[in-house]
Amino acid sequence: MVSSEQRRKQLAREKYLRQQQRRAEARRKGRIRNASIAGGLALVLAAGGAYAAAGGLAADDKKADKASAEPSAPPTSKAPDPCEKPAKGEPSGKHWKKEPKMSIDTSAAYTMKLETTCGDIEIEMDAAKTPRTVNSFEFLAGEGYLDHSPCHRLVNQGIYVLQCGDPTGTGTGMSKDGKVQQPGYSIPDENLDDPRVKKGTYPAGTVAMANRYNAQTEEGRDTGGSQFFLVYEDSQLPPDYTPFGTVTKGMDVLKKIADAGMTPDPQTGNTKPNATVVIDKATVRKK
Repeated sequence: MVSSEQRRKQLAREKYLRQQQRRAEARRKGRIRNASIAGGLALVLAAGGAYAAAGGLAADDKKADKASAEPSAPPTSKAPDPCEKPAKGEPSGKHWKKEPKMSIDTSAAYTMKLETTCGDIEIEMDAAKTPRTVNSFEFLAGEGYLDHSPCHRLVNQGIYVLQCGDPTGTGTGMSKDGKVQQPGYSIPDENLDDPRVKKGTYPAGTVAMANRYNAQTEEGRDTGGSQFFLVYEDSQLPPDYTPFGTVTKGMDVLKKIADAGMTPDPQTGNTKPNATVVIDKATVRKK
């Protein structure tokens, strides 16, 4: 027969276990949320001063809550999907411990072509002003790293950008086991004194790197990886994101994607494009 004291201890143990389970679940959800909103491309929205974050490494919970805020939910007009089905294949999931050795000719011009499900986009890259960024993309494209990767975020309020470059499609850039921030290395910020962006505007057609810089704490410089964003309308942004290229073909493709609208994703904190935007193939060539 169970005594009242034994019963009391049993109930206390069960209560303790329930509390631990709730705390563990809260921590898990917090890690997912912060991985989406704490790092990478903290884009300051001109309207309202909110942040639209692009995924990066998770930060300390208190820092994340203080430094980041989700934008107000935008309209989610569900236009028909204007894009084709992705080509067969999966992202490579590769990662590397070190930034690739410099192999490009910094005096030459390079073009990156993105063959997407919505149409081709060509980007003229500035190797002279952003040599390490261009060198990294030349390496990643050659390794097929961007192939079959979705563009995971579209923003059409305050700023106007499409963000790509995370093969996981989540914005966190984390490997499946959660141990490696893809592509495994970081590159430094470059060309932040570009006169175009120094005035506070990233012109339509600008292609720039996402990063984990936090302007409030001034932490997170030189944290570029593989994520980048394409500006499809002039956008007010601080000069904190490496502008490394300009769209020379495909602005109509970006407009088509933007016109299809977006839908907030509560799991990642992203505003996901309604259009099925997938990079089937990425190539970099020397002109």
